[in-house]
Formats: sequence, C-alpha cells, structure tokens
Amino acid sequence: MQGEGPSLGRRCAFARLGGCNLSCRWCDTPYTWDWTGRSDTGIAYDPKKELRAIPYTEVRDHLVGYDVPLVVVSGGEPLSQQTSLYPLVRDLRGSVHDVEIETNGTIAPDPRLAELVRFNVSPKLAHSGDPKNRRIVGNALAAFTEVPGTAFKFVCRTEADLDEVGALVEQYGLHSVWVMPEGRNQAALDRSFARLRDPVIARGWNLTTRLHITMWGDRRGV
Repeated sequence: MQGEGPSLGRRCAFARLGGCNLSCRWCDTPYTWDWTGRSDTGIAYDPKKELRAIPYTEVRDHLVGYDVPLVVVSGGEPLSQQTSLYPLVRDLRGSVHDVEIETNGTIAPDPRLAELVRFNVSPKLAHSGDPKNRRIVGNALAAFTEVPGTAFKFVCRTEADLDEVGALVEQYGLHSVWVMPEGRNQAALDRSFARLRDPVIARGWNLTTRLHITMWGDRRGV
C-alpha cells in the first residue's frame, strides 16, 4: 500500500534506491544512505550489505510481477539516479502502470521523466538537521511547480513547523500542499497528528498520515 500523500491506500509496489544527498536525522530509511551513523538510530549501515546493482529489466519484471496498478520509486534520493531510472519508468508506463517518484526536491527533474510520472516532493525543514542551502534548492523547487500533478509533502512535528512550510509555499509558489506527521511508530505519529490536525485544516492544506506504520509498524520490506 502507498502509505502517504495523495495516493494513500492505493495498492502498489515499491522500488527503493540507495544513496541520498541529504542526511535527515529522523530518516526512516537510513539503511539506504547512512554509512557513518549520523541518523537518530546511531547505526552505521554497511553499503556492501544494503546496496546491490540490478539490471533495470530485472527490476521491471519483478515489479510487473506484483500485478498492481501503481509503482512508487523511493529512496534514498531517486533523482540522483534519474538518467538510469528513465528506461525503467518508460517500460512501466508502457505496461500501463502509474508511477510516482518520492523526492526531496533538491534535484530538478529530467523533462523526459516528468512527462511520465507524478512527483511527491518532500522539501526538508530545519528539524531534519541539514543546513538550508543543502535542503532547499530554489531552482529545483521551481521546476517541480511546472510539472502537472506534483504534490509537495512536508514532514512536521509541531505547529511551529507549519510556519516554516508557509514561508516556503509563499516564496516558491508551491501548490497541492500535504502535511505529514513525523514518527517511526504509531505512538509518535499519534502525538504529532494531534498537534497538527486542526492548524493544518485551518491553513487550507491537505493532511496525510503514514498508513504503513499503522499497518505494520517500523518494519522493512512491507
């Protein structure tokens, strides 16, 4: 199931890519990039165990075999590999799959890719721990606003985070804004959701939970 954003609850298959140009301390997939233990888990993952190169045709056939209408490409940061990603997406669209790409919004999309997918862009806020000049790239965000169907999804903890979101929305003309509570377990999600629910509605934005956490907790491979 897609657990977040506009397609929440849709049956899907995931393709998860390794490597990221950011280092969010609360990241829920640090095993895709954290080789030094910088995230909140404190675990230094081994890239030799976590990552492997697979021909895109093999990935394509595996995803098609799930027999679901939607494929979600996540990471890490998928657009770091968008040139290699294009033939996979092209073939999936040719087999009548919808494709979504989850991205942190720091890398402008290849126009060829933008014609085939919907982007779920998740700019990172100050609480991610990265400096603003790394996590907010204006020309990239501007490029995403020109792609039809793009959704902008922000991970928030408190009402104060919404002021930061509002400043980005105004500065870059972001549309289709979604706010998602941060949390790797149900208790943390519930706390954040309770704080955010009413202020998000008052601002006229969309609100999404993390359905996969409700269904399976903080498990890998689901």
